[in-house]
Amino acid sequence: MHQGEEKRLIDLFLDDARPCPKRFTLARDAAECIELLKTCDVRVLSLDYDLGWNEPTGLEVARYIATEGNYPAVIYLHTSSPSGRQQMFQMLYANKPARTRLVNGPMPDDVKRRIAEGNFVVENGTGDALQ
Repeated sequence: MHQGEEKRLIDLFLDDARPCPKRFTLARDAAECIELLKTCDVRVLSLDYDLGWNEPTGLEVARYIATEGNYPAVIYLHTSSPSGRQQMFQMLYANKPARTRLVNGPMPDDVKRRIAEGNFVVENGTGDALQ
């Protein structure tokens, strides 16, 4: 990217196995997800924890976000690992800016539908568009 260039706006889904929701960019591993966070403006992020045997987990992505302060507007934790979800939530919550909505669970179907239709709006504050 060159100085003055705007980053591409995306919604990002990190998962090694689940199908990617419509209109999301898929990252299959932690390194790919971190690279997309660095090079794109991420609006909605949905994180899995377990990303394959002996592979870095979603906690590495959470660590990058918390360390760099590179928080998307909305973060969902869709992992089926209760301990992994809790670790990611605690790491992200500890440094989360007020403008970021952190949800300790998966994205509701209504949010997926609105994103797929191009009708999802992130409001400033705590409006229902962030649910």
